[in-house]
Amino acid sequence: MTTSRYIDIHPHVVASDPENYPLAPLFGKQSGWSKDRPATIDQLVAVMDEAGVDKAAIVQASTCYGYDMSYVCDGAAAYPGRFTVVGSVDVLSPDAAEKIRYWMSRGLTGLRLFTGGSTAAFDPSWLDDKRSFPAWELAGELGLSICLQTDAGGLAQVAGLAKRFPQVKILIDHFGRPDLSDGAPYKKASAHFGLVPFENVYFKLTPRTFIDDLKGEATAETFFPKLVGEFGAHRLAWGSNFPASEGTMLANLERAKECLQYVSEEDREWIFARTAQTLYPVLKD
Repeated sequence: MTTSRYIDIHPHVVASDPENYPLAPLFGKQSGWSKDRPATIDQLVAVMDEAGVDKAAIVQASTCYGYDMSYVCDGAAAYPGRFTVVGSVDVLSPDAAEKIRYWMSRGLTGLRLFTGGSTAAFDPSWLDDKRSFPAWELAGELGLSICLQTDAGGLAQVAGLAKRFPQVKILIDHFGRPDLSDGAPYKKASAHFGLVPFENVYFKLTPRTFIDDLKGEATAETFFPKLVGEFGAHRLAWGSNFPASEGTMLANLERAKECLQYVSEEDREWIFARTAQTLYPVLKD
């Protein structure tokens, strides 16, 4: 492949200094991956260098630190120009706008709403709670993308939010964990493809998409051309999910490249870098 650069929009970092960066996980339970294979900011830089990854938007490790983004902000600040921060704020709180502005002063350029994952079942019911609307409006004013950690159960709320806040770029983590097991034309993922009309909805493609979801009748040769054909590569972006996903960043990137051999070189340029720069303009040169 001749893709010229790689920008990662979904790595995490975990401090080795719990005294200065104490744990405060959402849902009260630390994730297993962050116990078993944590990675500091320096270790992230090392694996990015090994894999040939230029820049990254580091996603707050919500299952370690909840809404305290001190470590990810400090880590990104230690490597000026290489990183930006995607952080979590309690958007139902009356002081959400104040918190957003504070963390922006420390390097945040994107938000993440976490409805569940490895430590708790998904509960997307609060995504479209009207108490969150001021935070969404502020994100639109300030140009902050918002990524959502949800599964198929939250996609109806995503559609509603995309309509209500068309100026906000909404990014779905891990392509919303679709069921692809039926294979082409992937009718079991109809809720995901139902978001095609919403031009402000984007999707992250991570090891979950390239490895875990390609089961049953699903194949890279049939799925990724359909995905690009439906959404356009300009609405798709690669993320390593390092170190939460097993395997090295390099190995997971190679797997992504292998799966995306079935789309054009220009499509790969978008998925591996240019969409990231659309979502997080600070990552442009």
